[in-house]
Amino acid sequence: MKFRMRTGQFLFIVTTLLAWLPAVAASAELEPRAGSGGRLVVEMLAEWKFHRGPATDAWQTAYDDTDWLPITVPHDWSIAGPFDESHPASGEGGFLPTGVAWYRRALPDSVDLIGKRVFVEFDGVMANSDVWVNGQHLGHRPNGYVPFRYEITDHLARGDAAGNVLAVRSDTKEQVASRWYTGSGIYRKVRLMIVDPLHIEDRSVFVTTPSVAPEQAKVRATFEVVNLGETPQRAVVLSRLLDSSGTVVATQSSEHDFDAGKTKALAIDFEVAKPQLWNLHDSRIYTAEIQLHTGGQVVDQCETPFGIRQAEFRAETGFWLNGQNTKIKGVCLHHDGGAFGAAVPQSIWRDRLEGLKALGVNAIRTAHNPPSPEFLDLCDELGFVVMCEFFDCWKVGKRTHDYHKFFEDWWQRDLEETICRVRNHPSIVLYSVGNEIRDTHRPEQAKRILGGLVDVCHNSDPTRPVTQGLFRPNTTHDYDNGLADLLDVVGTNYRDAELLAAWRDKPGRKIIGTEQSHERSTWLACRDSPPHAGQFLWVGIDYLGESRRWPITTFNSGLLDRTGRQYPRAYERQSWWSDEPMVRAFRRVAPTEATPTDPGYEVVEWRRRRVLFDDWSPYLLNHQNPTETVEVYSNCESVQLELNGRALGAKSLPADARPRVWKVPFERGTLVAIGTNDGAEVARHVLRSAGEAASLQAKCNRSKLTSDWDDVATIRVAVVDGNATQVPSSNHEIEFEVEGPGEIVAVDNGSIVSHEPFQASRRRAYQGECVAFVRATGESGEIRVTARCDDLAGGSESVVVTLRAEP
Repeated sequence: MKFRMRTGQFLFIVTTLLAWLPAVAASAELEPRAGSGGRLVVEMLAEWKFHRGPATDAWQTAYDDTDWLPITVPHDWSIAGPFDESHPASGEGGFLPTGVAWYRRALPDSVDLIGKRVFVEFDGVMANSDVWVNGQHLGHRPNGYVPFRYEITDHLARGDAAGNVLAVRSDTKEQVASRWYTGSGIYRKVRLMIVDPLHIEDRSVFVTTPSVAPEQAKVRATFEVVNLGETPQRAVVLSRLLDSSGTVVATQSSEHDFDAGKTKALAIDFEVAKPQLWNLHDSRIYTAEIQLHTGGQVVDQCETPFGIRQAEFRAETGFWLNGQNTKIKGVCLHHDGGAFGAAVPQSIWRDRLEGLKALGVNAIRTAHNPPSPEFLDLCDELGFVVMCEFFDCWKVGKRTHDYHKFFEDWWQRDLEETICRVRNHPSIVLYSVGNEIRDTHRPEQAKRILGGLVDVCHNSDPTRPVTQGLFRPNTTHDYDNGLADLLDVVGTNYRDAELLAAWRDKPGRKIIGTEQSHERSTWLACRDSPPHAGQFLWVGIDYLGESRRWPITTFNSGLLDRTGRQYPRAYERQSWWSDEPMVRAFRRVAPTEATPTDPGYEVVEWRRRRVLFDDWSPYLLNHQNPTETVEVYSNCESVQLELNGRALGAKSLPADARPRVWKVPFERGTLVAIGTNDGAEVARHVLRSAGEAASLQAKCNRSKLTSDWDDVATIRVAVVDGNATQVPSSNHEIEFEVEGPGEIVAVDNGSIVSHEPFQASRRRAYQGECVAFVRATGESGEIRVTARCDDLAGGSESVVVTLRAEP
């Protein structure tokens, strides 16, 4: 059993005993001293047993699970495969398996539960989950993306803690239930929360910043205190604000009476001098710490990270953050992590988000569901603004077994509980209550539902505006039948000209492109229109599913592929969105296929054929022409192209964001693009002709690993020629072997048609490279990862990467 402090939105710690002062003085100041008491949160990641398929009576405490598979959660069992054209989820589920699965776990026997209230909390179970403890059914949740909690106090065997057994059933057998890959099982984290009968209801904590100015910010914390005991309690409430360095910047204290069996709402106001503002470049995080003191000790403590910032949308000028007009340069992201499926380690999301940040991306849309707490933590830390989306459908479904079957009974509870879990994240600036909703063909029904959704958002969080991704709004008359004007910010997918026309028809509207194509014309319409708050590209990273045909398993319109490798379109976007000087050259072999007006609903499949190549080796890929079209993306004032040391001319930065293009008679050698500002070189990109595959090169993004489940290293292996130039045609099989306290947890290469398993120790190269993901197993020591290929020009070749494992 692993005990650790939780660093998500609500951080709870085992609090210290405090020196108890007389009642008169208690409300003035309390000082901590050694000891223990208060709230305990235990992550329950290890020691689970797993069974795929039905299991009669597996909910009963005495059920024999000795033959079940030991696993750790988060756990997505579907990603293990195999890929199969006949799987019920079809291409929309990435041709991966679905079905019923069971999980069982004994509750920790080392935790004192006497006199405590005990809760079990799940961040997400996919899907249609049922939970039991000691044979008692706790509840059912159909939505796999929402967090939920059950109190288990009255069902525990207090005399023998080891006899307490938790059982969970997940069910994804009814398909098709989604338009993209969802995963299956307990794919997010689980924890046990143990509190005193008198405690803070952590989901009620809401920290807002009613006014923000350079000299002073006002901060308000509202929350509820619950007394589940049988007697009234008198307690001191001590509240503190800590800045990002841990320095206390404000303190409040007061005494209150709490009646037995009652809940009391409290509000505390603070003033912070010269606040450190959360923004896109310096994401300062404060912490609101609330303690309850009775009888000389801390009985509960709750810590809530938050940010001091001012975000608003304006009709005339778009989005503003802390008084600065900021164009939202966003991407949509689904929740899967490629080879990890839906159970994604935080380090993988960190690597992905940092990769997007380097391209100039400053915003994320969580398409089309609430994300994990850890994902939002990273957005807070790295400085992204977030559109947090909740639903892909309402009462009118898009697939036979999607959420429309449950919407009427569950939407309000799912929405309220999710908002209460996410609303303290400073990164979130906008809520979306729907994506391409089909109820809009029934306008009165749609307006009634939307009005209710907006009301719940405003009641649960009056500080953030609400939008949705309208779908073909001119067809369903959303702009002129009153539906669009129920939204605080009018969002539209793809049809930017219609969105801008809707603003001109009613200039008081605030507008944003909730989902948009990669086309240059779309970016220019956004860039050059001040009312346009910004755009979210479809999509930021390739994702599993939404395939129309075998053998394709992945939707590949990302800036990054599944492994985090940049596509050519990523560098084009970087040339528009990033302030850092950059230059990148590519060979173009054909025009890029235009994005359909409504992607995903076109009659003829959108193929997205690859037409740009970051190599100077066309002879290896069977499309050599006497003259190559070289397309260069750069934000530099001037770019010069050179081939084998000969200057091919310089071209200046076009005002309309076009790439700079040269027609170059092909010859083997070295092609160099040089970017200059004010006559000085600031960026360079080199392409070299490749020869025969001769050896391997490896790069690792970490030098050490901890034993944390979230800590994973990425080893990227390239097949290179004798001059260390990557061979773009290589599809050689690479085998990985680990020595020491580590393991290969997944492999990948980004290919959208490969059906090789992710959970393996070998992978074929795709376009000359593949990746292996490594996790430490718990012990300290050196991890040696050997990548080997037996089919190179010189025979067998290998390369070794070493990491340090730390406990």
